[in-house]
Amino acid sequence: MAATRDIEVVVLDVLGTLVDEPSGLRAGIREAVPAADEAQVDELIALWQQYGERQQQRIVQGNRAYANTSVIDEEAAQLVAARVGFTDPPTVARLATAGQRLPPWGDSPAGLEQLSRRFPVIGLSNAAHTALLRLNAHAGLRWHQALSAETVQAYKPAPEVYQLALDTAGCAPNRVLMVAAHAWDLRGAQAQGMRTAYVHRPVGDPPTGSDDFDGRFDGLDQLVGALTDR
Repeated sequence: MAATRDIEVVVLDVLGTLVDEPSGLRAGIREAVPAADEAQVDELIALWQQYGERQQQRIVQGNRAYANTSVIDEEAAQLVAARVGFTDPPTVARLATAGQRLPPWGDSPAGLEQLSRRFPVIGLSNAAHTALLRLNAHAGLRWHQALSAETVQAYKPAPEVYQLALDTAGCAPNRVLMVAAHAWDLRGAQAQGMRTAYVHRPVGDPPTGSDDFDGRFDGLDQLVGALTDR
């Protein structure tokens, strides 16, 4: 990664970039619906994720008042319950918190630890305040600061979410590096003047030929090496 010497602060996306969201949802759905076969579990994961993405897009587009991810996850859990046909309130409530129990990718905890020895490290997530707290604790993610988009009542890629990170970093945008496994997230950061690094994950949104990010890496460990080997 070229020109890393002027990076002062590293900001990382959480969902999908540092934790494996589909695996965590799979575990939650299997717990709630133990008789489901693999195909049905896949269908329910898709139902959950598509619903969440659609609701966040509606909020970004101004077609729905802001609701945090905990509210949207409760709605998704109700959809899954209705699709399968169970109504037990404790089971639905437990399922609604599946997004707070997502496993980290193998290189995430150690990568954050290494980065934090050299830079102020910030997590920037669409996850609600409470969900982010529990998610970080479950996955063993250690930050200097973790920021929720709930603070600005918006969802990435809304510019105010990236501005929240920039205000916290307290330095020029071109000295702040945004790291994500989602090209759409990096485009949003790039529009605010931030530096950008794509990290490949199996569930991410890869760059297109027209994307011009500062770095592209096969994993967080590669990014850490590029930033700390200087």
